[in-house]
Amino acid sequence: MSLVLYERHDHVGLITLNNPSRLNALGTPLLNDFNSTLDSAIDDPDISVIVLTGSGRAFCAGDDLQEFDWDNVSEDAVRTHIEAIQAVTNRLMGCDKPVVGAIHGYAVGGGFEWLLNCDLVVAADNLIAFFPEMDWGFFVTGGVTHLLPQAIGHQKATELLLLGERQTADVLHRLGLVNWVVPQDDMLSKAMEVAAQIATKSRPSVARLKTMLSKDLAPGLWKAVKLEEQATIDAFLRPDSKERAQRFTAQREAKKSASSSS
Repeated sequence: MSLVLYERHDHVGLITLNNPSRLNALGTPLLNDFNSTLDSAIDDPDISVIVLTGSGRAFCAGDDLQEFDWDNVSEDAVRTHIEAIQAVTNRLMGCDKPVVGAIHGYAVGGGFEWLLNCDLVVAADNLIAFFPEMDWGFFVTGGVTHLLPQAIGHQKATELLLLGERQTADVLHRLGLVNWVVPQDDMLSKAMEVAAQIATKSRPSVARLKTMLSKDLAPGLWKAVKLEEQATIDAFLRPDSKERAQRFTAQREAKKSASSSS
């Protein structure tokens, strides 16, 4: 099974994260497939707009903590993993094709960050997004230390990043972080409709606008991406992060076992 699907619909490229049994969590195989699929869409001369979504119950549940061998984790392995996460942001925001997110279910950690990397977002009414990194002892990625304060102000951004509280689709809409909130059954069709509308416009002008908004006029974004990369690597290698991650994983598995036995 491919962990990331790519379909062409006229001039719209549809990318679907496709590991529903893991809630599309950020494991190395999914990240590698995602970056490769983004390259295919970006390099495809017939594609003007990219739509990004996820299969199953969630868009993306953040880092796949079960993937890590915490007793033998190395700096090289962590660096490779974090660089792959930041490479997604580089592609989503650095390319000259608009990206429309169709986001539902959980968008956690990296999933929330990828939501913020989209140029436009159609949110399902069941969307729940939050940043758990401060609880886990990790650090945020995706350029959000630059993007979020610009979008909603320093204090509100600090609240979302520090407290890690769950945000609904309606709250995100009021904050201006998503453009539309629709029933989940209508989410993808709405996103494809928006993308098709963009695809009718002048491709060179749209490409220039995308580049200016997210690249040429935002040098602070790319500086933030590099600073986040090192901060996240340092966080992964701290002993307290290992303990927090292992405790969280154990608690989650206990909840699953309790649910299965009841």
